[in-house]
Amino acid sequence: MVQMKLHQKKRQVMIFITLILSWEAGSESIRYSVLEETESGTFVANLTKDLGLRMGELAARGARVVFKGNRQHLRLDPDTGDLLLNDKLDREELCGSTEPCVLPFQVLLENPFRLFQAALVISDINDHAPEFPAREMQLKISEITIPGKVFPLKMAQDLDAGSNSLQSYIISSNPNFHILTRNRKDGRKSPELVLDKALDREEQSELRLTLTALDGGSPPRSGTTEIQILVLDSNDNAPEFAQEFYEAQVPENSSLGSLVITVSARDLDAGSFGEVSYALFQVDDVNEPFEINANTGEIRLKKKLDFEEFQSYQVDIEATDGGGLSGKCSVVIKVLDVNDNAPQLTMSSLTSPIPENLPEILVAVFSVSDADSGHNQQVICSIDDNLPFVLRPSVENFYTLVTEGALDREERAEYNITITVTDMGTPRLKTQHNITVLGHFPGHLVDVSGTGTLSQSYQYEVCLTGDHRTGEFKFLKPIFPNLLVQDTEKEIKESPNCRNNFPLGGSRIHYKGDKQLLHLDITTGNLLLYEKLDRECCAGQQIPVYCFSNYYWKTRGTGTLSQSYQYEVCLMGGTASGEFRLLKPIVPSLMSEVAGMDTAENANFRN
Repeated sequence: MVQMKLHQKKRQVMIFITLILSWEAGSESIRYSVLEETESGTFVANLTKDLGLRMGELAARGARVVFKGNRQHLRLDPDTGDLLLNDKLDREELCGSTEPCVLPFQVLLENPFRLFQAALVISDINDHAPEFPAREMQLKISEITIPGKVFPLKMAQDLDAGSNSLQSYIISSNPNFHILTRNRKDGRKSPELVLDKALDREEQSELRLTLTALDGGSPPRSGTTEIQILVLDSNDNAPEFAQEFYEAQVPENSSLGSLVITVSARDLDAGSFGEVSYALFQVDDVNEPFEINANTGEIRLKKKLDFEEFQSYQVDIEATDGGGLSGKCSVVIKVLDVNDNAPQLTMSSLTSPIPENLPEILVAVFSVSDADSGHNQQVICSIDDNLPFVLRPSVENFYTLVTEGALDREERAEYNITITVTDMGTPRLKTQHNITVLGHFPGHLVDVSGTGTLSQSYQYEVCLTGDHRTGEFKFLKPIFPNLLVQDTEKEIKESPNCRNNFPLGGSRIHYKGDKQLLHLDITTGNLLLYEKLDRECCAGQQIPVYCFSNYYWKTRGTGTLSQSYQYEVCLMGGTASGEFRLLKPIVPSLMSEVAGMDTAENANFRN
């Protein structure tokens, strides 16, 4: 029932973020590649050529480059069409160990609207050497250990990716050991020391070897550490874990101290040689969120998890007995995603005000995203149903907001639109974005110099509202439809750039000497009849009416030159009724004087 009500109130559009939608305006896909650490301003490509556009079309159509999260890694010169690096890119910072490092972006053309999909591939350079967590590591090996025994060693780390990452390990020449490079499930490579010849504590109680990690660069980079091997007197058994591999799952919103899993090892020796203690085999950034109880083997959470940062961990655990012998196991911990990220809305383009008399005007272009995964990543985008606007999905996670039909500014001059983006997780999270869309008159001309506004001429029908002796009458309706004039009790609706401000004292017309015939009230816009009209004497009058910009008022020597409008007033019937109307405006002219003041010439509006 709740879903049915929601469907009735909202116009909904569902999009799966990971699904690429096909649309005629955005099916193109372009991929560019640059090396990391390339200098800012480096030429990447020419979009005019690659998109098959004409020279200058990018600038004319308002082209822009849009990256997720508004990070502008590229900048576009719309005049030349050149796409340039906006800053020096660090592949390890942008993508970590992910390979390839791909940064999707869109090329947005606003007028007419079109969207091109593109991607920037950051190629790795070998700018990092492998590095061990410590300069020295220590092993304790019993002299009765049988050849072929494998001893895991701590790994080196290399921040580079692909062939430039860590590839292999080598060890200094010696008669007792060789080294193996093991490929782990998490993609990393770990070293293992293999005993080739039995040790004799009486012959040599300590050995020192050099372990070297090599990457695949050309030339390769390397890192080293020293291995100190202490040969122990007879401790017949090393601890052994119940399992070589453990698996566990933990929700990303688990509280600190939560139990993840318990590992267990046993040692068949007696006394202190059979006592086992547990520890993390290697402490680094990867296994930092976890800790282990040395006595019980319980692994607990000591730092908050974030599925969007790491989806799984492989933690190595070491069990050591009282004689220094040790065993090792691995625990794979999978992080379960919960709906902890609200959808994000990025506004790429917004047009306001918009014309009132054109249908399907593009108002806004925006994209939506959700950092969660799976079902939690799916989103619904909607606006209120009672608005004359509609949302349309375009390419991938982009939407356009367009008018559903022609708008009528006289009916409504402003629309407040709330765009709601809701994900499909539990609980559902949402983001709202408010925009205001204004309408304007299509016939209005704006002086782009900023010093004045050129007004539009209008025609009105008027009729006598009462006894002709009072002379009161009202505007009926504008013949020219762009301006609506209501009755004398209400204000005249205004154009946003030109308000009907009348000069002080109103406009007067003298008839038969110095008698005032008509008076235009500056407060209400009412045109008042002061004398009885005589059609046989004078059937028409010209009435100058002034419209000033809402930003300027005329003062002596400064300000904006007003526009003069003249109308013919015609008596409609006999003198008994006093009914008359404004016929049509005579061609507007500039008045040389208003209310006794000289009119200054406007530099942007001339005869």
